Amino acid sequence: MRSKRLWPILGLLAVLALVAAACGGGEEGGATGATGGATGATGAAGEAVCATVDPNAGDLLARICKDGVIRVSTDPAYPPQSFLNEETGEYEGFDIDVATEIAKRLGVEVSWETPSWDLITAGGWNDRWDMSVGSMTPTAERQQVLYFTQPYYYTPAVVVVREDDTSVNDLSTDLDGKRIGVCSGCTYEFYLEKTLNIPGYTFDFIIDAAKVSGYDTDTTALQDLVLGRLDAVITSMTTAQGYIDAGNPVKIVGDPVFYEPLAVAFDKKAPLDPTSLVEAVDTIVGDMHADGTLTELSKKWYNGLDLTVQV
Repeated sequence: MRSKRLWPILGLLAVLALVAAACGGGEEGGATGATGGATGATGAAGEAVCATVDPNAGDLLARICKDGVIRVSTDPAYPPQSFLNEETGEYEGFDIDVATEIAKRLGVEVSWETPSWDLITAGGWNDRWDMSVGSMTPTAERQQVLYFTQPYYYTPAVVVVREDDTSVNDLSTDLDGKRIGVCSGCTYEFYLEKTLNIPGYTFDFIIDAAKVSGYDTDTTALQDLVLGRLDAVITSMTTAQGYIDAGNPVKIVGDPVFYEPLAVAFDKKAPLDPTSLVEAVDTIVGDMHADGTLTELSKKWYNGLDLTVQV
């Protein structure tokens, strides 16, 4: 569990530090049905959150508990965080498991939604989904329209080049003016534009005058890198390593260019008051840190690495 929080949420939550440029852009779409997140118990007393919630309270948490379903946005093409298993028709990945466990501890099921990334980060969800568990970094800009929990994990942003490229050795000079692909509207794009702002953090913007190309997903950018349309891609270490492990001819070069925190997000403009839901999920995330659940899930999806501890 995090010993301190570094950014306020509703004036009740506070900021922790460093995680993940939640990148990823899903396809715009609708619900895929209620899956995962079976009703379950949580806490020392073995009682799910919804067991103690007044279903007639009139806020967002009450409605979710009454309906028995929480609508969660996800990205169907952002492995290993989230992806659609075409053989089973089910969503899988670290973020999927985290969202499913949160729903279990609330005492409800999950209904997945797949809006595009820019719609999620813009806020004003118009009651189309209730919560985003999508490796989102709580930047200052996003905090204006979204509420965030404490981070559930932290990830390094790395530079990826083609496997046979020997020209990139010093990241502070060798990428200046180069064609670099990133997911549009992600923290990697903000980093290259030198506008990345996470309250409580400072960044060393070592790459100058990059020719930035934005993509719908990190994976699409990596595909263009392999095809020679880009000189490099900046993405999360987890996404890069997953792409490498899948047999693609790329490699990570140098040290991470920055680290960032990733948190669960909620719409500030939700028609029903989300305050109690934010508080409940923030507590659940803290409990999942404390009882080792997040560490276990991280090691499951990230080759034994525990990315739930701030570097």
